[in-house]
Amino acid sequence: MGTSMLDRPEHCTLSRVVALATVCVVVVVCTYATSSPAGDVGKDQKYNIWRRRSPGFSPDDDLDVALRGAAYANRTLILTVLNEAYAEEDGLLDLFLRSMREGDGTAQLIDHVLFVAMDRQAFRRCRSLAGLRCYLLRQRDGDDLSSEQLYMSDGFIRMMWRRIRFLGDVLKHGYSFIFTDMDVMWLRNPFPKLDRGDGEDLLISSDKFNGEARDYVGNELNTGFFFVASNGRTAALFDEWHAARRASPGMKEQDVLNRMKRRGAFRRLGVRARVLDTARFSGFCQDSRDAAQVATVHANCCRTKRAKVADLRAVLRAAGQLNRTAAGMMRWPAHSECVRSWS
Repeated sequence: MGTSMLDRPEHCTLSRVVALATVCVVVVVCTYATSSPAGDVGKDQKYNIWRRRSPGFSPDDDLDVALRGAAYANRTLILTVLNEAYAEEDGLLDLFLRSMREGDGTAQLIDHVLFVAMDRQAFRRCRSLAGLRCYLLRQRDGDDLSSEQLYMSDGFIRMMWRRIRFLGDVLKHGYSFIFTDMDVMWLRNPFPKLDRGDGEDLLISSDKFNGEARDYVGNELNTGFFFVASNGRTAALFDEWHAARRASPGMKEQDVLNRMKRRGAFRRLGVRARVLDTARFSGFCQDSRDAAQVATVHANCCRTKRAKVADLRAVLRAAGQLNRTAAGMMRWPAHSECVRSWS
């Protein structure tokens, strides 16, 4: 009897290869689908900020490659910006990483942070640290922002506006993100505490919280920590925000955003915003009274890098003690160096 096509050894081998390839594809897809932080925020859709959004477009450029590498399956990631001064050894970059590695449920988030370097020195330091995703933001001719830029100096203001332009580009690439200053310590996974129950486009921190999360006009917004969803409304907001720089000489981007919201820009553009409670997203301007509930601590109301580093080290030491003692026995340390930095 002749050998049929199904009985041939070559066909059996090919069938096994096809079957194995199919299994591999299924495993990869399942792993990718479950790598979103949605599992961290629970099944309740009230707290699900991770609804998948249409990318709109996916240009084949260096930025898109970097964003894709850091983002979860739903095109959401974490962004932070550094220059050479922030990237110095034993400085803010190292403290930021220490907070994420030691925090409650934060270590697994590091792979989804894109570290945006404003100069080559910061980029090299970032690349020298294993496991970090680093992106070099191209410098404008002659615009060197590698040194420490003191609060409200000309260089500081330029750096803040350059950051806003970059974040607007990220939104146009179709990515939602948490932006965090590098002087924000991540003590706990903040995602479960980010409530987008009404589909807010913007969740943003404040210097002093008045107790009303929906009162974005009455609260003084702080741009050191916020979540923004990628859509037409937020892209238009960031475009208008950056364009307002021309009519705002000597103003930092945060002050311009606060002026825009008071003049009705959010309402006019249809941007839905909610202010984050300082009880969970704390800052040096207004400490949380319940340390056990704090997700992040921001060294706002602090002028120099040296002062930020000193007082944030104290915060991390206190956070370590909190893990070993009752929450009621623990107090945040005084931010004495930051207070002195203004004199």
